[in-house]
Amino acid sequence: MNQFITQLIILAPPLLFALTFHEFAHGYVAYRLGDPTAKDAGRLTLNPLKHLDPLGTIAFFFIKFGWAKPVPVNPNYFQNPRKDMLWVALAGPATNLAVAVASAILTKGLWLLANILPYSVAAEAILVPLNSMLIASVWINLVLCIFNFLPIPPLDGSRILMGLLPDNLAVSYMRIERFGFVLILILAFSGLLSKVIVPIISFANSLLLS
Repeated sequence: MNQFITQLIILAPPLLFALTFHEFAHGYVAYRLGDPTAKDAGRLTLNPLKHLDPLGTIAFFFIKFGWAKPVPVNPNYFQNPRKDMLWVALAGPATNLAVAVASAILTKGLWLLANILPYSVAAEAILVPLNSMLIASVWINLVLCIFNFLPIPPLDGSRILMGLLPDNLAVSYMRIERFGFVLILILAFSGLLSKVIVPIISFANSLLLS
């Protein structure tokens, strides 16, 4: 029980911030492209409570994948709906990648600071948990980045791919969206999803923290 509580304390802050930055990035780019939907819904904010999906948050601790409430986007406001949706979709995972890199840099900076400061119990009590959170932040943000890049509707990767495909292929491709969530569940519970993305996540994680 104590181990679960410790894990919760370490993982909850970076997870909440990762999900929040992801959804905020979608809403912000959509807003910049002319869509006020997220702003009008009160979702253009860095307040995690506005984006929190309880089931998606709990799922992360059990199946290592999580999600937030999707930010509402109305492509009808865009000048070029399909191309602009590409940028909106790209914003989420790209932001997670940026946060993963920033967390890795802060981890290295934290240990440099720890080597400079004289040892004290108080410093250790702060620096060790903070370092654990930053290391967790790297992994969590890489998970969200790489998972969302998968070209399976309704994940961000499908929106990106649709923006790159010719019109006729894009229309055909999006017909599978109604089966997308079921496909993701099948891939997740069969273990195929982990076999595909975990090696990529592990490689990127080791690269950033080496």
